[in-house]
Amino acid sequence: MRWAVLYTRSRQVPASLVALLVSTVTIWLLARDSWSLLPVSLALAAGVAVTATGLNGQDADLDRSAAIRWFPRRGAHLLLIGALAAAAVLVPHLWETGLVPLDVIARNAAGLLGLTGISAVLLGGEFGWTLPLLSLAVAVFAPPDTGTANEVARWLFMPTDVAVATGAAVAFGIVGAVSYAFLGARQSWGSRGSRTLGRDRRRRG
Repeated sequence: MRWAVLYTRSRQVPASLVALLVSTVTIWLLARDSWSLLPVSLALAAGVAVTATGLNGQDADLDRSAAIRWFPRRGAHLLLIGALAAAAVLVPHLWETGLVPLDVIARNAAGLLGLTGISAVLLGGEFGWTLPLLSLAVAVFAPPDTGTANEVARWLFMPTDVAVATGAAVAFGIVGAVSYAFLGARQSWGSRGSRTLGRDRRRRG
């Protein structure tokens, strides 16, 4: 299991877990008297956002040259992020009642996780927080109106029996998980620039 230890270190998993715990506890303390759908969704979005920073490795060339199958490891990593974020917001269910339904939490976790994967593929792992938090902001500020477009925009706050909202979450989840598992996170500009600089130095040397 040495590869697992090396993988978790290279993907900053320990630091991500600490950030997940801190963000969830902070949001729960601020909304302790009302652990409703808004703070739960905020905690989910924050949870996947802080853990998404480890979706890309420290060296993209090393990742590509490694003689291992990245597809299942990436998929498992992304699913672990969603499971941990969902588990963190579910802890208050142990002592409180009348909280957000479990099916809503599962749907929102899947959708936000997919948006994280899409962000990582398009922008890089360090920007995996962008689409989840953007989706949350749109859901918060979109007017509570009727219509398909509004149901998609406010999918985080819709009941699971709203087919359009649940369908959007499922689509986000599938597209994000599959695209990240196959393609991985986009290489950041910073690491690309540092690698180019390293090559130039070796050539000069």
